[in-house]
Amino acid sequence: MNERIAQALTRLFDRHRLVFWYDAKQELRADFEALTLPGVEKLEIANNEYGLKYRILREQPEQKFLLYKEGERPAELDNWLLDVELAHGEFRTDQGALWLSELDLGLDFLPIVQAHAEFFQSAKRREALKSRLRPDDTAGLIRLKMLSVCVGADARMDAVVKQLLADLPEARSASPSAKFELLRKYGLEGFLWEQMKRHFGYRSGEPGILDFVIHLFRDSYHERLSSQPVSATHPPLSADALVFLKRWKDSRQFEACFEALSAECAEVLGIEQDLQQRDFRALIEIDCFRLIDQKIISDLVKAIAARTVSSGDVTLWVRQRRQGHWYNEFRHHYEALDHAAHFMQALGEVSLAIDSLNDGVNRYCKSWYRLDQLYRKFTYHVNASAQPSLTEHLNNLIANLYSNNFLLKLNDRWQGLVDTMARWDIPGISLQRHFFQTWVQPFLNKDNKVCVIVSDAMRYEIGDELISLIRQEDRYGAQLEPALAMLPSFTQLGMAALLPNQSLQLADGDGGAVRVDDQSSLGTANRSKILKAALKERGTAITSEDFMRLNREESRELLKMHDVLYLYHNRIDHTGDKLHSEGLAFEAVEQTLEDLVRLVKKLTAANANNLLITADHGFIYQDRPLEESDYAGVEAEGEAVLYRDRRFVLGRGLQEKPGLRHFTSAQLGLAGNLEVQIPKSINRLRLKGSGSRFVHGGATLQEVVIPVLKINKKRQSDISVVDVAILPGASKIITAGQVAVAFYQEQPVTEKVQARLLRAGLFTEAGELISDSHELNFDLTAENPREREFQVRFLLTRKADEVNGQDVILRLEERHAGTSHHKEYKSIPYTMRRSFTSDFDF
Repeated sequence: MNERIAQALTRLFDRHRLVFWYDAKQELRADFEALTLPGVEKLEIANNEYGLKYRILREQPEQKFLLYKEGERPAELDNWLLDVELAHGEFRTDQGALWLSELDLGLDFLPIVQAHAEFFQSAKRREALKSRLRPDDTAGLIRLKMLSVCVGADARMDAVVKQLLADLPEARSASPSAKFELLRKYGLEGFLWEQMKRHFGYRSGEPGILDFVIHLFRDSYHERLSSQPVSATHPPLSADALVFLKRWKDSRQFEACFEALSAECAEVLGIEQDLQQRDFRALIEIDCFRLIDQKIISDLVKAIAARTVSSGDVTLWVRQRRQGHWYNEFRHHYEALDHAAHFMQALGEVSLAIDSLNDGVNRYCKSWYRLDQLYRKFTYHVNASAQPSLTEHLNNLIANLYSNNFLLKLNDRWQGLVDTMARWDIPGISLQRHFFQTWVQPFLNKDNKVCVIVSDAMRYEIGDELISLIRQEDRYGAQLEPALAMLPSFTQLGMAALLPNQSLQLADGDGGAVRVDDQSSLGTANRSKILKAALKERGTAITSEDFMRLNREESRELLKMHDVLYLYHNRIDHTGDKLHSEGLAFEAVEQTLEDLVRLVKKLTAANANNLLITADHGFIYQDRPLEESDYAGVEAEGEAVLYRDRRFVLGRGLQEKPGLRHFTSAQLGLAGNLEVQIPKSINRLRLKGSGSRFVHGGATLQEVVIPVLKINKKRQSDISVVDVAILPGASKIITAGQVAVAFYQEQPVTEKVQARLLRAGLFTEAGELISDSHELNFDLTAENPREREFQVRFLLTRKADEVNGQDVILRLEERHAGTSHHKEYKSIPYTMRRSFTSDFDF
């Protein structure tokens, strides 16, 4: 006991010069007499009050005194030292007083210890509470911190409630959680419900955590719909509750808890049935239930298919859903819908009239390629989604429209012009076999080095997306031009045509191999030999995989040794040309785009300043089983059929048939006497053991119009970020529980003007958040300024009432690159003019 008394008294003397000790039970005199405290003089009160008072106040005003009295504390009217005692400290030896002393709390907090004695029985809990205490804590704050100790949270009501929710038993069990049982055991349950009422407006005759969370989800759902149900037993929660839900929902730590309780509440509240009667437009800003995303996606599928919504509206809705909790799960669905809407609009506006071969290529490169691109992006996102059944109806519609109304119709018209060609050549369009002379040689003429990346089957629309990605990189400039692939449009001939050449010849009986100036061009090693011969050992070829394995010094040395470096990348064709993987062709395109951006960056890091990217050929792809009408109705026959593919045959003495276009080698600009036949338009030839959805070799625009990208890296940065303005409106006075603020993105996002991600909220001048916060992505691309303005609604918390009549700040914050810290981007002041709605004790 003596040691505990000494420790308690030491803590008291840290705060008081004089400490009174009343030994009411007259049993601690021995402890008093044995006690020794450094710097403290012991005195006994025994009918000597006046003398003691004079000594401790006049004679020794700096000395610390322990004033001991054996017996009860005298009545206040009889206590000559009452004024001194009230100004200093009292030591009590009952258990509650010892606990308070241990916690450095005054005796005025004794009712808390007495009411929750079991909480204080544990030294571990007392230590945890002590670490949270502050000198200015009120009784309410101490109890809140006791709550936080019980549940293992920070000493904030929202943090306590999050932990209680996380501890709820699974689905539909209303039994108390383990943490809630602790609150009940320690007598803190009543205080909890008082604070739930004060903070969140939660009132219930039979309060419970699960009951609260059901109430919370109900209010959040109906608040946005302006359809709050009337309930005498469950009046609406406060705005603080809705802010709490938003922060809880956005917390990664409690994500699984939120989703589990959201699913349970959706069932309890009959959300699925309620959604049946809702227009999806009213749900765009609500994301408390996963069912809402399914409802929006389902209805958008129908609306897009029926063409009752514009592509601009769909893009806006998808953009708004990106802020939602379940967006990542449904990202591919939303992206598919966005591309589907734009595909439907573009297809509805397109005219496929072609005046000439040159006109056909130019119009394809100007606009028609976008339909291929939109179909590819739509199909990729549908296939990548976890639940393609949600978009199945739209998927079938888009596939049919693409195949029948665009791909077939366009290439039927194009084929009519191809049939008139005496020679495979289009005036004004560079032929692939002249690639080296047209694009590579000009660099060499200026004594500049150049790197050429050849990506197998990268058709023109992919090149268009790639150039956009490259331009988005800082200090990169790029240009895109079309070239006309050789016919038949297959790998061996396309790869050969891109090399320096005087003559190209389809090899007789060699499985479609091609000879360049009578040299084999099959494989990277042979192509490297051709480059070395043409460039006097200053040219070479390497696969992109091998180059990416080189370290920094090795890659620089390789470029230093050669004036021309060809790099071969093969993911699209490698995937699409196989029966078992052709369905992954569009996924391979996405991976290819990432590969090529990385490859460009590594080349420029190795001091390559001039880069060209092109392809050997394009392809056509239909993401559905082909019908009988998609195959040519005839088979190639002749004196000798030497090589068969799905889109062309090679041979001699081939019979001309109505469904096949016949070419001689000379007509195709090739040496030798082999003949070539290709099925007209998009038809395939039957070939056992081979896929039929991904094909190339024929003369469709998708197969023969290839991209040529010319890339250079600049010395100075050319990337900027959009500016954002806050538009406060006519008044900057806040009088209600919420405030709507308009924001304006001052420039459209382009390849060189990037989006800006900001966090917005209302703060006190001391920096305390008094509203919900919003992550705002300013990524609008619209040229029309009015389309770059949007409004955000901020819900105020009850903390806003504490700064009534004062200025508050609407602040836009931006994350500091590479960190989790935010810095202020812009801010404007508002003035709070609201009536107080509640009293506070902490």
